[in-house]
Amino acid sequence: MTLSALEFTLRAAVEADAHCVATLGTQVFLDTYATDGIRPSLVREVAAQFTPDIISALIARPQVRLVLAERAGHLIGFAQFDLDAPHALLPGMSAAQLNRLYVQERFTGRGVGRVLLAEVETRAAAEGVQALWLSAWAGNARALAFYPRRGYRDIGATLYEFENEKHENRIFARQFS
Repeated sequence: MTLSALEFTLRAAVEADAHCVATLGTQVFLDTYATDGIRPSLVREVAAQFTPDIISALIARPQVRLVLAERAGHLIGFAQFDLDAPHALLPGMSAAQLNRLYVQERFTGRGVGRVLLAEVETRAAAEGVQALWLSAWAGNARALAFYPRRGYRDIGATLYEFENEKHENRIFARQFS
């Protein structure tokens, strides 16, 4: 069964959503990055990224937006983007960074990510942003295939580092016309 855009709703996150966003963030992060199981460095990285207090602080930041996807009152995905995020590989452009596009595993491949991304693009363009960029882990085959299908170009590489571990990420960008 494929979900249509009519079967879930999108809305901006509010303070009361922090616990659910933190929990879904933890779940998706571990589903994506703990491919060999749980290890201490991953647990500490999750704890540093996905607490209700950290998510509350993100929601409160004026340049950060979180868009939630809900189905029957349940959070199934979210997108986080920063409106003030220029990148050296996009010289002279006002750019936003898509920090996270997280969809609960059960709902992947069912249109939720596509609709969330389109909403982020619409909101960023409405704010005057000329380009949207993101980094995706080089080991995440699904993300590496998804973004080019949505019109994003691979423009380079970067490293995501935590606890002396270095993980290659690909940088994708899309300019708005």
